[in-house]
Amino acid sequence: MTLAAAFKSSKLISWKSTGRLQQTVTGCIERTGNTLHSGEVSTVKLWPELAGKGRYFDFRSNLIPTSVDFAEESPLCTTLHKDGFRIRTVEHLLSALEAAGVDNCRIEMQNSDPKVCEVEVPIFDGSASEWVKAIEQVGLKVATDQCGNSCEKMAPYVNEPVHAWRKDSFVAAFPSQKVHITYGIDFPQVHAIGCQWFSSAPLDNYFYSEQIASSRTFCVYEQTWWFCLTLCNVQALQVEQMRNSGLIKGGSLDNAIVCSASKGWLNPPLRFPDEPCRHKVLDLIGDLSLFAQFGSQGLPVAHIVAYKGGHALHADMVRQLSNNQEKI
Repeated sequence: MTLAAAFKSSKLISWKSTGRLQQTVTGCIERTGNTLHSGEVSTVKLWPELAGKGRYFDFRSNLIPTSVDFAEESPLCTTLHKDGFRIRTVEHLLSALEAAGVDNCRIEMQNSDPKVCEVEVPIFDGSASEWVKAIEQVGLKVATDQCGNSCEKMAPYVNEPVHAWRKDSFVAAFPSQKVHITYGIDFPQVHAIGCQWFSSAPLDNYFYSEQIASSRTFCVYEQTWWFCLTLCNVQALQVEQMRNSGLIKGGSLDNAIVCSASKGWLNPPLRFPDEPCRHKVLDLIGDLSLFAQFGSQGLPVAHIVAYKGGHALHADMVRQLSNNQEKI
């Protein structure tokens, strides 16, 4: 069976076969942990799914596709929303699923309060390592549809440059036969971070698991307040204001690396000298995975260059790609 007929190439995007078949997990993966923003405990179960179904969340039998159509702009994380139900902080999990090639998956979410209509993915150590290890432990298999047929995996190739920008931040994609990612960040007020650039070799599962997955969320701490300046480009907010808005209630030195403008890193050592920049690549992969559909690859085959990006800008880029493709 081929999914090529489900996609129509445009001037900007060409959908091509990857030469591989769609995959899913071989069995259920279950993980429970604390969440970053709500501070609550949640449980995630990853279930095998049929070919062509793609990845989607299941929260109390409410299904939310992992699509930019359901992404809402929220500070410091990526949130999916449908029919009054929200799934928050999905980026690390989706990043691991995209990189590992888990093309089809039902993501069941559970929280402790049945009255609350939103749930958050656990933060663990602030990286994607827990998910990568879990996927490696259970393994992958070729996904089949209801008739037992396998499906080829498609990928979006960028034919000409495309970009999205906000103020002095941008994400751009240039034609390339392999996926490359170049990312830059700049924190002139925090010497220990400063200006960093990271550029990947051709991105594959091995490179991701060895060089990207273990990079942790980072924050800037200054003047006795917790400043989260890094997950998107926003003004510094005092911790009480953020927590009153339901943010970083579960933040700690165990799930983020924290840097002070005057004292440097408060919980060293770093896993990489440029760990903050690598974590931005991790986030970008998770956010761009929202371009996936019908079990296809979401990450565009292109040289992707980003500077001072954040979740909102990453989603803008996906919308740029979506608005310039034709689907039948």
